[in-house]
Amino acid sequence: MVDIVDIQTRSRIMASIRGKNTKPEMLIRKGLHARGYRYRLHVENLPGKPDIVFPMYSAVIFINGCFWHGHDCHIFKAPKSNIDFWQDKISRNKERDAVDAEKLISMGWRVGVIWECSMTGKTKRNFDDLIRRIEDWLHSSDTHLILQGLSS
Repeated sequence: MVDIVDIQTRSRIMASIRGKNTKPEMLIRKGLHARGYRYRLHVENLPGKPDIVFPMYSAVIFINGCFWHGHDCHIFKAPKSNIDFWQDKISRNKERDAVDAEKLISMGWRVGVIWECSMTGKTKRNFDDLIRRIEDWLHSSDTHLILQGLSS
């Protein structure tokens, strides 16, 4: 399938996609803040610069876009052009995510991953339930939390 825009336009569009303060990230932050949780954002000296850091709970949360992190869900659609580039890019992102999570765990942090599909699309979860699941995890001793969309 041929792209509907020229190369320069596609490049500009892809370059404009933000990595911080995304809509899903802002929703989770607002939901947790409303429940009284305080946190730090994008802590640079931690592996992967987690989106949300809870020093009090030794917990970090990454809010991952399904496309950029290659999540196996209905949101992820493999690109039909420049296939080798995108396969390599997404593969490197997945490898880096795994390495960063292991480093964080070895440093004594607990790691949570909230996938975009848990908040948008046909498999999204109830938002209050999503926040409650995060809150329960913060008060648990579980090392990992993975929240993705509901099965369809």
